[in-house]
Amino acid sequence: MRVKITLVCSECKQRNYDTSKNKKHNPDRIEMMKHCKFCRKHTLHKESK
Repeated sequence: MRVKITLVCSECKQRNYDTSKNKKHNPDRIEMMKHCKFCRKHTLHKESK
């Protein structure tokens, strides 16, 4: 059930992180605070298609 996803910075739109999630437990899109090396600060990262 685990699926590979990519996290995108909400400010600069760069694809920074690859991770996985369990679709059974998290059917919605994931949002989390991560460090963006392009913005050089912690920003909200959202799951992309």
